[in-house]
Amino acid sequence: MRFCNRCGADVSFIVPAGDSLPRYVCNSCGHIHYENPRLVVGCVATWEERILICRRAIEPQLGFWTLPAGFMENGETTAEAATRETMEEAGAKIIVDAPFAMVSIAHINQVHLFYRGHLASPNYAAGEESLEVALVSADEIPWNELAFRSVRHCLERFLEDRANGRFQFHETALTPLPSTP
Repeated sequence: MRFCNRCGADVSFIVPAGDSLPRYVCNSCGHIHYENPRLVVGCVATWEERILICRRAIEPQLGFWTLPAGFMENGETTAEAATRETMEEAGAKIIVDAPFAMVSIAHINQVHLFYRGHLASPNYAAGEESLEVALVSADEIPWNELAFRSVRHCLERFLEDRANGRFQFHETALTPLPSTP
């Protein structure tokens, strides 16, 4: 960041008085520009025993499969975000059952929150951000074509819980993958 989004003056990257971390602070008006993690919200939505998945039509991971999810908007609850993202990406109306998994991904400043839910009807269609949408059984999940590790974690926990007949809330943190030379 080079300029204040309030007044347009130059900013400095300093530790403001009363804080413990460096922040961008306006040299003119003194506004502190906080940058906090982004919240990605989605849903493991089912119809009978099948799970709703989407093939991404956008980067990152264009062409790979994911659960319907996306960035939460200001002014909505997390459940509303999951419902909206499922409608936008999969054209499906869902009923949210319960929070299911939270994945902290500190190295990219994101938290992924997934709900469990079910489709209100078996109707779905690819939205603008999806190439295609499918309802798949557990043995049809394209494990080698999943877009994100958080989605893999969520699906693995979901299938384990469903097999055990009891759903619980799961929390984990993902670290960066080792880089290849």
